[in-house]
Amino acid sequence: MRSTLPTDRRSPVPAPSTTSNTSTRKAFGRLSLPERTFVTDALRAETVGGVLLLLAAITALVWANVPALRDSYESVSHYHLGPASLGLDLSIAHWAADGLLAIFFFVAGIELKRELVAGDLKDPKAAVLPVVAALCGMAVPALVYVLTSTAGGGSLAGWAVPTATDIAFALAVLAVIGTSLPSALRAFLLTLAVVDDLFAILIIAVFFTESIDFAALGGAVVALAVFWLLLRKGVRGWYVYVPLALVVWGLMYNSGVHATIAGVTMGLMLRCHRREGEKHSPGEHIEHLVRPLSAGLAVPLFALFSAGVSVSGGALGDVFTKPETLGVVLGLVVGKTIGIFGGTWLTARFTRASLSDELEWADVFAVATLAGIGFTVSLLIGELAFEGDAVLTDEVKAAVLAGSVIAAVLASVLLKVRNAKYRRLCEAEERDDDLDGIPDIYEEDQPEYHLRMAAIHERKAEEHRRIADEKTAERRRLAEVASGASADGDRPA
Repeated sequence: MRSTLPTDRRSPVPAPSTTSNTSTRKAFGRLSLPERTFVTDALRAETVGGVLLLLAAITALVWANVPALRDSYESVSHYHLGPASLGLDLSIAHWAADGLLAIFFFVAGIELKRELVAGDLKDPKAAVLPVVAALCGMAVPALVYVLTSTAGGGSLAGWAVPTATDIAFALAVLAVIGTSLPSALRAFLLTLAVVDDLFAILIIAVFFTESIDFAALGGAVVALAVFWLLLRKGVRGWYVYVPLALVVWGLMYNSGVHATIAGVTMGLMLRCHRREGEKHSPGEHIEHLVRPLSAGLAVPLFALFSAGVSVSGGALGDVFTKPETLGVVLGLVVGKTIGIFGGTWLTARFTRASLSDELEWADVFAVATLAGIGFTVSLLIGELAFEGDAVLTDEVKAAVLAGSVIAAVLASVLLKVRNAKYRRLCEAEERDDDLDGIPDIYEEDQPEYHLRMAAIHERKAEEHRRIADEKTAERRRLAEVASGASADGDRPA
């Protein structure tokens, strides 16, 4: 997980422009140094979270499928606790989905706010690409599901299941397999996943809220207003905000609106730009504190109590034969890839954006395939979509697992194929010949950089001249010794 606070974005060197002097804008052009540092830190944090998520999912599958352990898994998952008087007598699995996952969405809200005020989404022209790609990457999988389910006579209730991308899993695979992926392409996946999460939250709020308790919802709005007002007044102290956040969450849950909406709303309220004299904004600071809790505890525990589905030869066969489950698999593997790649290509085709000279469309296709990993949010939407039908819920969960694994394997193969080129690009990005801690690519327009390089080359030249003089003198000594030995050999005995 992230071991340091986010790097100060006030770079000692001017951020290079990603826009050429012409009217054409380069898609996936070089990031500014502060933005690249943020992306690197986010990847590092999400890699650890993705590994823990994977371990939790494997544990859940083993726990739920070993005959001697299966009953205990059901008992623990359905064990109820919490104050019934407050409407919070929930099962462990319910607490994980509605409670702990709100922490994940809180961090997602902060990330989205940061992108809006300091990242790619701040510039409307730059925001077009990931937003269009995210929208197409949600619309096409939904369409694929609807067509597949309709053709097979299945339920259309699960249309939203394959629309989500799992940030932790996708970035973990990217960090492990695409080690030399250009930073701009990594940033694209990160931004796309954050936008994807926002729209997934909107889908949950709009389509999976059956009835609303307006009194509880009004209380949640009032509590959120108090939360916002305290932030505006600069009030500090976890003992103020944590109890208030719990009140907001409890009221939101009882209102009938999914409780994770409370998390993302509070995350969006945090200030993510710095004021004079601040090293880190409140959003950066709180994200640094909460992200380990989200990646290391909340999301893995949700996976532990959501991924425990019965897996057998027959169950796996059903995944590829039933219309609902087949629609989920095809939506994640085919729909996500076509949607994101197609949205990106259309943006480049019909706007002034063009692909960076350093990249090829095969690189974008590999990342689009990776976005088909729809684990956490897809499992959550699957539970909401088929609530009341335990059998179909488990089958859809198995489909989410199968589709995510297939997408991860395909993306890994594609990234491996492209990694040789990525490595060369990465080496160019990381080169720091003047040893000042800033990659040379960000200083090539600065006279001071070239003066430093000239001094370095002059020192190297002087060192080479010294070595050359030493070698010449050594050769002369050897020649003199050889000449003297030859003269002695010619004398009469």
